[in-house]
Amino acid sequence: MRTALAAVVPGLLLSQTSNASPAWTYNERGVSHHPLDPGNDKLGAVASESSICSNIGIKTLKCGGNAADSLVATVLCIGVVGMYHSGIGGGGFMLLRTSNGSFENIDFRETAPAAAFQDISIYGGLASGVPGELRGLAHLHENYGVLPWHDVVMPAVHVARHGWPVNDDLVRYMALAIEGIDNFLVNEPTWAIDFAPEGKLLKLNDTITRRRYADTLQTIAERGPDAFYTGPIAEATIRTLQHHNGTMTMDDLKNYAVALREPAAIDYRNYKIRSCSAPSSGTVAMSVMKISEGFDTLGWPADLNISTHRFDEAIRFAYGQRSELGDPEFVPGMLEFETEMLNATVAAQIRSRINDFHTLNVSAYDPSGFESLNTPGTSAVAVSDSSGMAISLTTTVNLLFGSHLMVPETGVIMNNEMNDFSIPGTSNAFGYVPSPANYIRPGKRPLSSITPTIAEHADGSLYYVVGAAGGSRIITATLQNLWHVLDQNMTAPEALARPRFHDQLVPDQIMFEYAYDNETVDFMKARGHNVTWMAPGSSSAQSLRRLANGTFEAAGEPRQENSGGYAI
Repeated sequence: MRTALAAVVPGLLLSQTSNASPAWTYNERGVSHHPLDPGNDKLGAVASESSICSNIGIKTLKCGGNAADSLVATVLCIGVVGMYHSGIGGGGFMLLRTSNGSFENIDFRETAPAAAFQDISIYGGLASGVPGELRGLAHLHENYGVLPWHDVVMPAVHVARHGWPVNDDLVRYMALAIEGIDNFLVNEPTWAIDFAPEGKLLKLNDTITRRRYADTLQTIAERGPDAFYTGPIAEATIRTLQHHNGTMTMDDLKNYAVALREPAAIDYRNYKIRSCSAPSSGTVAMSVMKISEGFDTLGWPADLNISTHRFDEAIRFAYGQRSELGDPEFVPGMLEFETEMLNATVAAQIRSRINDFHTLNVSAYDPSGFESLNTPGTSAVAVSDSSGMAISLTTTVNLLFGSHLMVPETGVIMNNEMNDFSIPGTSNAFGYVPSPANYIRPGKRPLSSITPTIAEHADGSLYYVVGAAGGSRIITATLQNLWHVLDQNMTAPEALARPRFHDQLVPDQIMFEYAYDNETVDFMKARGHNVTWMAPGSSSAQSLRRLANGTFEAAGEPRQENSGGYAI
């Protein structure tokens, strides 16, 4: 039965008064609407960086949609309001748990164009890979959704067309994007239509609209995802990229396809954990957990200091492994290498090399001397429903506002994902050489830090869904949430609120958020760790749990002012 979701959602979001600003009617904070109640919150849950979009996801569930429908509606909305790091001009990964407990790893990462070559750029036409977000969402919806495609796309159309208030997150990211460079958001006419309609950059609480993007999404709603990859929308995309020296062609767009891969999977204590495999970094996170499994007191409060050291050492070893990862379609033996990474004997061997009294030189973790790229950007969404279907997705256009190219006719912001490849003949600032596993090849997908993760109980029942954003910090943010929930028995909101650290091996330092416990930081210093500090907000995560009584708990990232995690 066709459910009029698209007609219902605008009433949730917007006043229909002509020329009026949107009238917001929901709780802005990223927590469930009310405390856990055995009689409530059993239909499903949605967590994302935007309370607007999480509410669209919740409304989708209310209108008879399942987790797949809810995720599509939520993600397309995120591409509207969080355009600085996601949208249909980008790509990513998602991990799906079906209602029968099977898993699917859907890789919709951008690919290098057929005419790609080694000299790429951070900005402009050469920076963009072939975008995969719409193909990924379409695959999910065609195979698992129950509502009409039109109905799950149209809520995002309404947000883009009628507008929403400029929030704290958008103000912050606009400022960061133009720091030290030309203010393209104001000075470039294509961008100014949306971001400076009166000649000045929009400010907090102004109403922003993206009407060209709304038109594009509406065409996609009415004609299907192919409307993005062929026809006038595709022609406008290629025209813009080639005008800025890009090599992408209509055939590149037409030929894009998602890749279905085996998830990375481990048993961990009384849980089963799965994540996405290469070219994502889920196997890296699973390696850390498998190494850490042998430390029986990892969750004991009395052992917090030594556990932090051990956990970080496991992270450093896993980042050394990560430098060998790449697209398995182009790197021989990649599947076997990932299997070896998660082997219990290999994990035990690595664990035996962890010294409780001091950290090691970088070369001990990464003897190959390959770089570990610092990849930025990203937005994460976690969704589940009463059937047990659950999805963790992370999508990105890479750097803030991607390649800084917007297609004038469509309002689509193009990614700069080509910057995630390694470049031969160039060492990074720390003397590490680029990894051949991540060199550019036509049709290849660059290595990513994205780590969508789902944990089940030992009996196979759904327990925890988490996804993170923040480039190379995705892996450590995901890991610490897993540690807090699985080992320290925290709730999803409690785990998200805990201060975080980040260590990616190169550079050789561990960064702690300002609120981190000083005793633990001093303990790490005493073991030779090069300690530095960082402000909160360099990573974000969204998560949900399903409790034994069927109740859902959802939480949005507290470091993001406008996040939203809701259960129903």
